[in-house]
Amino acid sequence: MRFAHLTARERPLAVVEGDRVAALAMDGVATVDDLIAAGPQAWDAARDAGTAALDSDADPLQPGMLDAPLRAPSKVACVGLNYHDHCRETGMATPERPLIFAKFASSLTGPDAPIEWPEGLTDQVDWEVELGVVIGRRIRHANEREALDAIFGYTAANDVSARDLQFADQQWVRAKSIDSFCPLGPMIVTPDEFGDPQDKQLVARVNGETMQDSTTAEMIFPVTEIVSFLSRACTLEPGDLILTGTPWGVGGFRDPPVFLKPGDTVEVEVEGVGVLANNVGRSTT
Repeated sequence: MRFAHLTARERPLAVVEGDRVAALAMDGVATVDDLIAAGPQAWDAARDAGTAALDSDADPLQPGMLDAPLRAPSKVACVGLNYHDHCRETGMATPERPLIFAKFASSLTGPDAPIEWPEGLTDQVDWEVELGVVIGRRIRHANEREALDAIFGYTAANDVSARDLQFADQQWVRAKSIDSFCPLGPMIVTPDEFGDPQDKQLVARVNGETMQDSTTAEMIFPVTEIVSFLSRACTLEPGDLILTGTPWGVGGFRDPPVFLKPGDTVEVEVEGVGVLANNVGRSTT
């Protein structure tokens, strides 16, 4: 099943199938966040209700209809340097353990929303296509089997990064947490439909030109190891979001470097999820 949020709705929960979308009405459940928190019985009920809604009350899916499929994760945890090909392009050593950092949840934005930043703050804004993992069950000290069982679903993310701030700060949170710097979506796909997370193509395009094209098979630390590793340090809660790293092809390590500018369109695509597209807006004040 594919769960999503409709834009400009008090109760945005929806289901998607192919090029069709249907609002999903459930007692006490208005958002995907609510659905995840409600637990497995509610997930089963949502599948049944979603199938019925798609059969009886679906609309054609159009650009601009969907918002970010999460509203308020308690954590947005990220993994740096988690692809062999990205390590090669940066010239950095392969990490011995997952390199964890965070993005603030206020950076979340949805499909078709603008990527923007305060005027004068940065002029080196980069893209990073990533597989996003959404936690469904509260876990602590989980082994890899338990970690896999705790996953609610998968989505696409763009870990937008201000490279000049990242390297000047010598840590990554500010550079990656600017408002609008975490486009997410267009939907969350449940594990039964998504399949093997270590066998998915990742692509990023800027103005239609392919910049990143790789596969999650290049991950140094697979999804289950990342989730297990994080759970040994902190409790993972339902709705938490984990971004699992990016492959080669980011703009900052090209020769010469390429950075996003107002008017650009950036698309990130995760096989099995779909395309997440955002325009780059003008700098804000």
